[in-house]
Amino acid sequence: MLSPKHKRNLSRIIPFALIWLFFGVIYSLLEKGIMADLKVYPATNTIYNFNESFPLTTIGSFLVGLFIGTLEVVYLNRIFNRFNFGVKIFLKTIIYLIIICVFLISLSLIVNSRLLGDGVFTPLVLQSVEYFVRDFAFWSVAIYIGSIVLISVFFLEVSDNLGQGVLKNFIRGKYHRPMQESRIFMFLDMKSSTTIAESLGHVTYFKLLKAYYAAMSEAIVKCSGEIYQYVGDEIVVSWSMKKGVKNNNCIRCFFEIKKEFAKRAARFERDFGLTPGFKAGIHYGKITTGEIGDVKKEILFTGDVLNTTARIQNLCNEYSSEFLISEKLLSLLKLDDNYKITHLGEKKLRGKDLSVSLLEISVD
Repeated sequence: MLSPKHKRNLSRIIPFALIWLFFGVIYSLLEKGIMADLKVYPATNTIYNFNESFPLTTIGSFLVGLFIGTLEVVYLNRIFNRFNFGVKIFLKTIIYLIIICVFLISLSLIVNSRLLGDGVFTPLVLQSVEYFVRDFAFWSVAIYIGSIVLISVFFLEVSDNLGQGVLKNFIRGKYHRPMQESRIFMFLDMKSSTTIAESLGHVTYFKLLKAYYAAMSEAIVKCSGEIYQYVGDEIVVSWSMKKGVKNNNCIRCFFEIKKEFAKRAARFERDFGLTPGFKAGIHYGKITTGEIGDVKKEILFTGDVLNTTARIQNLCNEYSSEFLISEKLLSLLKLDDNYKITHLGEKKLRGKDLSVSLLEISVD
């Protein structure tokens, strides 16, 4: 079984392979249309055979898409994370263009070797490849595939900026019509954020927020959570019922975040002179989900559960607690003895007529 992190990485890599496969097929069909009944390329005088080149081009495109997608998601995206959007795309495109040229030369060697029935590095095959590389045909193909790289890298960057699964849901039209579903929400808020902001100043505080949210991301992904939105120093994490209940992901997430902050404590102290703390409230209920907006579209969750969860989180200060959960949600989970549960009783939430039974969760 793949971990949630590996599943997410795979879901980001596969679009690369599919984009490359699509354009590989388009290229082969366009080439066939242009070549018609010709048996050799007019520019290079090398043999052309659609039945040989089509499977090699499409399969090769798919495999290169997988390779570039893996390189992008696992390595380059992390390395270039500190650069702005435009610079990242430019630098990555240059790197991938080099990879593309190597790929095209290698593919040309293999295709010509098969068509000529000779070894890959024999003079005749090497001469055919040399003609190809020196001809405009080579550079036109490089530019064409460079465009594919630009599209695939742009797709990933936009997808990451919109959030987990948002672009996919827009494309699929999943929430084009409003639909009802049950979801789990966790509102997680920084402790003493106003005091911290005043002491650090606006610019340094913003840098702290970036590091603060970055420290949470790994744990959220690990526990199958989705970041719904950032609201100042508050982050809203959401789960489908299936993913949130499985392995107690919605509860584990909070404590995984605590572990991550413990690992990075020295770095926070070095850069900001403090390690930020946080508190959270968690609850579930029915919501309506749908696309909203004309000038700027986004997928919006609406429902009483959001207000209720926010109120539960606000009660952390009153109970001097880090993590509060509704009894309604806890009844769906199967927690082991590592978790300490303290019943806090019924509490009427501000602005609401109904009371909620609250519990505090900690780890022994």
